[in-house]
Amino acid sequence: MSGFERFDGGDAPERLKELGESIAENALERVGRGVARVQERTPLPYDLLESDEAYLVVFDAPGVRRKDVQVRFVDREVRVTVDRFRTFHEGFEMRFPGRGLSLDGAAPLPEGVAVDPESASATVTESGTLQVEVPKRGGDAEA
Repeated sequence: MSGFERFDGGDAPERLKELGESIAENALERVGRGVARVQERTPLPYDLLESDEAYLVVFDAPGVRRKDVQVRFVDREVRVTVDRFRTFHEGFEMRFPGRGLSLDGAAPLPEGVAVDPESASATVTESGTLQVEVPKRGGDAEA
């Protein structure tokens, strides 16, 4: 034999239905994982705002908790790394794992303005953003 079982006349429709469902579930899971990988490879979108006293970088970061975020200042860039976790939902099974779990982004600050990264602050908002405020230093010297 070729390794394929012959369908017995009576349960052939049921087995065919199960095979179809299995193929659909597998395909959906693979598509979901592909979507998640694309999201993980795409930098977090951000807005850069400026006042007389500071820069404010606002990253889109839905589903992020404060403890999931790392913020660094390197080479005049605000760099963000987010490691999200999926919460368990009692009585539910994962059908489409489409959200990326490890996300990052970087926002370069304009040249020519001195900033004080040691005094920067980061806030995770209820609306799903991460706001990083980097104060400016007095004077025009770049830092």
